[in-house]
Amino acid sequence: MEHLTIASDNYVAFTFFIGTMAMMAASVFFFFELNNTSAKWRTSVLVSGLITFIAAVHYYYMRGYNLETGESPTFFRYVDWILTVPLMCVEFYLITKKAGAKIALLWKLIFASLVMLITGYVGEVLDPAQSVLWGVLSGAAYFYIAYLVWFGEVAKLAQSAGPQVAKATKILAWFVLVGWAIYPLGYILGTPGGLFGMKLVANAADAHKAMDIVYNIADAINKIGFGLVIYALSRKED
Repeated sequence: MEHLTIASDNYVAFTFFIGTMAMMAASVFFFFELNNTSAKWRTSVLVSGLITFIAAVHYYYMRGYNLETGESPTFFRYVDWILTVPLMCVEFYLITKKAGAKIALLWKLIFASLVMLITGYVGEVLDPAQSVLWGVLSGAAYFYIAYLVWFGEVAKLAQSAGPQVAKATKILAWFVLVGWAIYPLGYILGTPGGLFGMKLVANAADAHKAMDIVYNIADAINKIGFGLVIYALSRKED
């Protein structure tokens, strides 16, 4: 098999490579720290490791796909998100469970995250002509998650779970509000003509390159950052 190399000006493949290494390193760290984690936080740290491990495997594959074909691995990215984003939502349930979080909250978060991803995929890949409609639906699901973690059940439960949980939940909420907001930007850049008809990028190829770079940077920051917040929480006394 021909050895695939990354050209010095191939920023897409470079960010795929960096993302793979960063998330694999984070996974090793979280998994090795499990034995040093108290029982009540072990599942949360384990989920953090699973999130970055799943992402690392997908990023390794997506890097190879991009180098071989020159195309954006959009389908495989959404496969990664279908697995990892609901797990990120599970973290909110796990850290508020001792304050009385019900299983119904978990299903609300998972369902909203799936709606956000599925409608985003439809608008980006299957029906780009109706990207505005699908983007609005995806955005509505995203804002519902943001509402839950900022003002809804998650926020209220976190306040009664102790100051450390409340602080960690607030930081994670900022990740959702600011960090996850990067994904709609990638959606806009990756949609032909740009969302709402704005011509933000010169052509489709440049649009997909810009989208991949935005998504790669956002994934590494959000997934590793989520895990580090959970890890820090597991080291503090409530």
